[in-house]
Amino acid sequence: MDHDPILPNPSDPRLTRRVTGHDHTGAEVDVSVVEERPLTIYLNSQEIVTAMTIGDYPEYLALGFLRNQGMLRDDDVVTGIDYEEDIETVVVRTTRQTSYEEKVKKKTRTSGCAVGTVFGDMMEGLEGLTLPATPVRTSWLYSLAKEINTTPSLYLEAGAIHGTVLCCGDKPLVYMEDVGRHNAVDKISGYMFQHGVSPDDKILYTTGRLTSEMVIKTAMMGIPVLASRSGFTAWGVEIARQVGLTVIGRMRGQRFVCLSGEERLIRDADVSAVGDEGRKHRRKGADHD
Repeated sequence: MDHDPILPNPSDPRLTRRVTGHDHTGAEVDVSVVEERPLTIYLNSQEIVTAMTIGDYPEYLALGFLRNQGMLRDDDVVTGIDYEEDIETVVVRTTRQTSYEEKVKKKTRTSGCAVGTVFGDMMEGLEGLTLPATPVRTSWLYSLAKEINTTPSLYLEAGAIHGTVLCCGDKPLVYMEDVGRHNAVDKISGYMFQHGVSPDDKILYTTGRLTSEMVIKTAMMGIPVLASRSGFTAWGVEIARQVGLTVIGRMRGQRFVCLSGEERLIRDADVSAVGDEGRKHRRKGADHD
């Protein structure tokens, strides 16, 4: 990937609106709030799901959602992605005939913000999965955290949103945001699927919790390292250890915790040169835990 990174566009007028209210003193205030709108995803002629999203990159979101649910295979040929903004619908068309009626009936709610939706047989596809043994330098992690946390974004503009960043070494490549962390990672997955991006040497950085679904999606995408400013769930850690995924959480200043895949870490950073954050410092994470 030799192009400029894809970054959030907090100035896009479609993604936020100004709302007038009153602060704790009763004074009138004018603030930016994130838009939230439905997007219905079809695979060929079948309606699959309606997701609440900020509305950017609908094609990537649809592709990534279908890919991460196992409905879009590696060898599938996508013949078209039709997005109709006026009816908030995107249709992904493939040469293969598809039918997922039973799978759709098994859908379950997850712990994600904006009520992330996954389907039954969550662990399907993880059996026998082998992730690449790509090393990750701690100097990359510190560099990425600093750059990502200071990049202009919808979170810094309006809050109430999650971010997911596809990285290679110490370079952010694709930075997606949405009201749910699941949507943000699905956009990354859709981008990778459409452009044939290899996952072997990549790191996925998320502002959200390291939950079971985040771990499963990262592993299914073939990415060997998942990092976050936020914390872990026990099931997320258990699954990460089963599939050999490196998970690194609570990345704040000099600190982080690795609960799976320690063998990939190369501790080459001079920690004394990394700025620390106080315990109460939550500049880019308050809305994400």
